[in-house]
Amino acid sequence: MQLHSLLASDSELRKKSLPMPMNAAGVHLQRVNQMNQRSSQDLIEKDMVNSRSPSNESASSSPLSSIPLSNMDSFLNALWGLSPKVMVVTEQDSDHNGTSLMERISESLYFYAALFDSLESTLPRTSLERLRMEKILGEEIKNIIACEGAERKERHEKLEKWAQRFDFSGFVNVHLSYYAMLQANKLLQGYNCDGYKIKEENGCVVICWQDRPLLAVSAWRFRRGIHD
Repeated sequence: MQLHSLLASDSELRKKSLPMPMNAAGVHLQRVNQMNQRSSQDLIEKDMVNSRSPSNESASSSPLSSIPLSNMDSFLNALWGLSPKVMVVTEQDSDHNGTSLMERISESLYFYAALFDSLESTLPRTSLERLRMEKILGEEIKNIIACEGAERKERHEKLEKWAQRFDFSGFVNVHLSYYAMLQANKLLQGYNCDGYKIKEENGCVVICWQDRPLLAVSAWRFRRGIHD
């Protein structure tokens, strides 16, 4: 639930970065400077240092290796270089990455209304856990609505966009089994929270409040080449 923070475009990031020498080391440092300190971005920084070595064959053969890399591309390139047998991704299933402010406001209204409704249904208003969650959600809303460029970190996107991005980056979707879906529904029923639903979408799990998608869970595996 942090990948979306890497979706700012290179042009947006460059507006915030300081001028640096445009040699190999300068480009590397510039990219690292543009990343925030979240754990997922720490992995990018480490991989970029490693990718400077000519012996790093996995990174050099990645589908993205011949393209100037954005933060997201760098992160997916790092994951591809690990040749993962399976990678599980969970992200908010909503579109808050539009360039239009009105689009973001409209989408946020429906998405966060559903989240707050679910909190109202499952936790008392005096719950410290609920108060902490409401504060986090409030900060997300403020970032989506009030920030632009590199300052806007909350850039949630829909499952289909993530699927296209992973496919282009050399990963193939691993469909969840029927048994896994049964287990997911059984786990949800164990919490005894009416209103939450689980549905299957192209082999992935989408967690909903009523009929509104909240989270998407998908699984991916390493693909050596486009034709594998």
